[in-house]
Amino acid sequence: MLITGIEAIPLRIPFIAGTKSEASAWGDGNLPAADSLLVKVTTDQGLTGWGEAFGFRAVASAKLAIDKLIAPMCIGKDATRIGDIMLDVQKKLHVFGRGGALLFAISAVDIALWDIAGKAANMPLCRLLGGGASDLPCYASLVRYTDPDLVRSSVRQVIEAGFGTVKLHEIELPAIRAAREAAGPGVALTLDVNCPWTLIEARAVADDLRAIQLKWLEEPLWPPENFDGLAKLRQATGIPIAAGENVSTSMDFERLLAAKAVDFVQPSPAKMGGVTELRKVFPLAAVHNITVMPHSFYDGPGLLAAIHATAALGTADSMIEWRWFDLEATTYGEALRPKGGRIAVPQGPGLGIDPDPDVIRKYRLSQ
Repeated sequence: MLITGIEAIPLRIPFIAGTKSEASAWGDGNLPAADSLLVKVTTDQGLTGWGEAFGFRAVASAKLAIDKLIAPMCIGKDATRIGDIMLDVQKKLHVFGRGGALLFAISAVDIALWDIAGKAANMPLCRLLGGGASDLPCYASLVRYTDPDLVRSSVRQVIEAGFGTVKLHEIELPAIRAAREAAGPGVALTLDVNCPWTLIEARAVADDLRAIQLKWLEEPLWPPENFDGLAKLRQATGIPIAAGENVSTSMDFERLLAAKAVDFVQPSPAKMGGVTELRKVFPLAAVHNITVMPHSFYDGPGLLAAIHATAALGTADSMIEWRWFDLEATTYGEALRPKGGRIAVPQGPGLGIDPDPDVIRKYRLSQ
């Protein structure tokens, strides 16, 4: 079964008018839309696979990498030899680095090839990986609101929707405290601050954060590869630490875990090499008695890759990150929605669901 085509499809889906005018992501105020990059891989036997690269500011660079570098290397290759293809691509392109938009692009192609593998075997990806729970717990992952009143109202909304765990992306204490006030003591709060602080700065806010009783503090240090600093912060403060979204290779995940830097490890399938690399992290984490909590701040095939891998390889403590965005549309529409804080694992072949063609048609960016 030969690969006959690889198409990178950029999407821009706006927020529903009036819902997120004061929200932001990673400092981008007044966020108007969510950009994503889908990848469609076709074969000579009529099977089609779908993948996803991490989006936002990386879309244009990842698309260029697919169009100019990765697709020419993959077209004509046997789609069933996923490991060989991905290793060859990574070796030949390592001169560009082992992370960033290039690896996001590689991730998308890898996920699409695993989707094809499941479809060829006529089984869901989770079964192809050796197991599979029928549904998984998930948590609501919010954007950054900054304003305490917006935080309170958003936290109440997700609790009313049935979520028992909420992730914040706030960096200011009034907003974080407002979330705990709205959630009460019975809801677990996690906090992703997106790598803003030195170790000294993080220690300075530790007492305030400890009082909020976080399930975990995510990526508190700059640079994110400061694993020793994370270990020192974890030991000094007693606050559970999560990281891994910005870790790209299995060797670096081993270094992160060996440093005793985290309580939860967060590989991101649309950033770190797709399913091929994601599945390696679960046994690594198990050796260190660390729970895998995949990073999946996206709503396309990358999210489904996280769901299937976690269903097959995760532990009872593993959870799925559900991006809580008020968008005009989502990649799968109503076919993929959590209910009562849990999400069903799609049982169709491969990833289980294909992207909604109407969404692609309406929100595709012109090239």
